[in-house]
Amino acid sequence: MRAPAPYGAGAIRAVGATGLEPNRMHLELTRRRLLAAMAGAGIGATLPLRAENSMDKTGKGLRRKDSIGVALVGLGNYATTRLAPGLQLTEHCHLAGIVTGSPEKIPVWQQKHGIPDANVYSYDDFDRIADNPDIQAVYIVTPNDLHKPLTLRAANAGKHVWCEKPMAMNAAEGQAMVDACRAAKVQLAVGYRLQHEPNTRRLMAMAREKPYGKILKVRAEAGFHAYDDVDPANKPWRLLPQHGGGAMYDMGVYSLNAARYITGQEPVAVSARQEIHRPHLFQGVDETMHFTLEFADGLVAECSTSFGQEMNTLRADCERGWYQLSPFQTYDGLKGRTSSGETFADAVRHQQAKQMDDDALAILRGTPQLVPGEEGVRDLRVVDAVYASARDGGRRIVL
Repeated sequence: MRAPAPYGAGAIRAVGATGLEPNRMHLELTRRRLLAAMAGAGIGATLPLRAENSMDKTGKGLRRKDSIGVALVGLGNYATTRLAPGLQLTEHCHLAGIVTGSPEKIPVWQQKHGIPDANVYSYDDFDRIADNPDIQAVYIVTPNDLHKPLTLRAANAGKHVWCEKPMAMNAAEGQAMVDACRAAKVQLAVGYRLQHEPNTRRLMAMAREKPYGKILKVRAEAGFHAYDDVDPANKPWRLLPQHGGGAMYDMGVYSLNAARYITGQEPVAVSARQEIHRPHLFQGVDETMHFTLEFADGLVAECSTSFGQEMNTLRADCERGWYQLSPFQTYDGLKGRTSSGETFADAVRHQQAKQMDDDALAILRGTPQLVPGEEGVRDLRVVDAVYASARDGGRRIVL
């Protein structure tokens, strides 16, 4: 028997004599009456089999019996505002549990999402998740320095891992995560949501099809201006070096990953320089990073990222024209243009829901992840070189 979780609201919902919650009981009675009426009329039963669906614990509707139960590890802003709402829209996975170091958040999440006490964990007892059949995958949404240790623990518990970007603090950590998941025979996916959405997929296809001829140069810029109101004595973790703070880790991986997928190539050399305009906030972390990627065919990608400047463009200049997405990494409203006057802005209902459904389907089908751990490692090798070059005055580093 699984030991009770140390945290939980302990709320008990009333059930009828059937043992079903009222909404579920109503559903079952309605189904029985409908089936009986159909049988009496000589109509074959065409409703889905009960084995295919079950009532969502929040009482909000049906979900597939094979839906992947997901535990969110870390209940910060991204988990609260993007992942949890996304999991209300997914077809192949659902929110089944939470892992947090903030006990005060637990009653709110339980009440809002119908999470039972048995599916609530702290970081101290996280390893008990191995005994929980309700949870098949964990989505790690913590500060970057916790990605590797939590991934290793999840893999050891036999759970599939979805890890937010950047995958780890460096390429060595990322490779250790890949190796651990492979050894445990669980899947590892990186949360590059853009590689799942249609406008980005279109640019990836154009890298192969070359509608405007050979790509000559690329510009990839991702950043925003923030943190002016931060107390230097009480900085958020994204401004702290020990937790993997800085623009390059947070936003720079968008520019880097985009430069790779818009070209369909891997860089062979990198040089970088950083800028700091608010030294009272940015100590040991980068405020703005500019880096140049060189590719084997002579193509060059000029990339930038920042916590101090607004930037959001991905552009390829080619032999016979150009194309771009701007913005290219927002949660919605991506807009594409080409030199021939074509525009495109294909929308998805919710980017994170699409990403998580794709990840869940890979688990259910036993197929490779669209964005596997190896993709995160490729980026981290370049991130390591970007930081090394910036520390050494912009020295060109061969990858």
